[in-house]
Amino acid sequence: MTPPRQHPPLTAFLVAVLGIALFSGMDAVMKGLVIAIGTVATMFWRNLIGIGMSGALYLAQPSPWPSQPTMRLHLARGLLSTVMGFLFFWGLARVPLAQAIALAFIAPLIALYLAAVLLKETVGGRTVGASLIAFAGVLVIFVGQAQADLGREATIGSLAILSSAVCYALNIILMRRQAQVAGPVEIAFFQSVIVTVVLAAFIPLLGVAVPAAVHWPLLIFAASLAIASHMLLSWAYARAEANYLAATEFTSFLWAALFGWLIFREALSPYTLAGAALIVAGCILAARRPADVSPRLEAAT
Repeated sequence: MTPPRQHPPLTAFLVAVLGIALFSGMDAVMKGLVIAIGTVATMFWRNLIGIGMSGALYLAQPSPWPSQPTMRLHLARGLLSTVMGFLFFWGLARVPLAQAIALAFIAPLIALYLAAVLLKETVGGRTVGASLIAFAGVLVIFVGQAQADLGREATIGSLAILSSAVCYALNIILMRRQAQVAGPVEIAFFQSVIVTVVLAAFIPLLGVAVPAAVHWPLLIFAASLAIASHMLLSWAYARAEANYLAATEFTSFLWAALFGWLIFREALSPYTLAGAALIVAGCILAARRPADVSPRLEAAT
């Protein structure tokens, strides 16, 4: 694969922020669908639609079939994404959207140190400090939302989301390695294929039915948002280090708070607003990166 053209780190940061915004919109659509037709059905049909969308783009490209090491990366991330997605969306149906995203914010912090161990990346003091500021904002939000009595289902849902966050931390690292050896369209296509195949094994056991006509527009919309987000994030992670872009994950809370309020009438508390201010401050600090920083483009093994 030809190495990607160099871009300023800030460009990759902004592209990643846009990718996170689209992904947050997909979360909101998925929350409604999971409540309506169930977690496995929503994930299966959305990814099946995604195969058609991303496949049309991928097969139109005159590119060779992925090498064996690249296919192993596709398979690893596809399997991990299946588990991660199921835990997250199952929990998402049981807790407020903003709270779910707040709990998931533990993932970028874990990813910072996984990047240092697995990718041999340098974790700079500015990046760590920015992430800690943003995570302090998450804690403020979580304290405020924990005061509400959401019941046993919400507690179990929160635990599922925390488990998903651990998977997502590793997913961030795999995304970086995958983006160095494969293009965004290829990544989106194989992700959809692998997740769909894994979920298909559970359809006979769970009796997943074809969704009603009213759900198909939202499934198509969710698939479109997911593919666009994956492509943007893959582009960004091919051009900047994972420990730098991890901070962009914190912006997802701002979108979740907005979508939760607009779609599900989930109110914003003073804790939410104070925490959001800290998150924005942390992301701005992380974006102020020295100009001489550039990603390494070694091939994954």
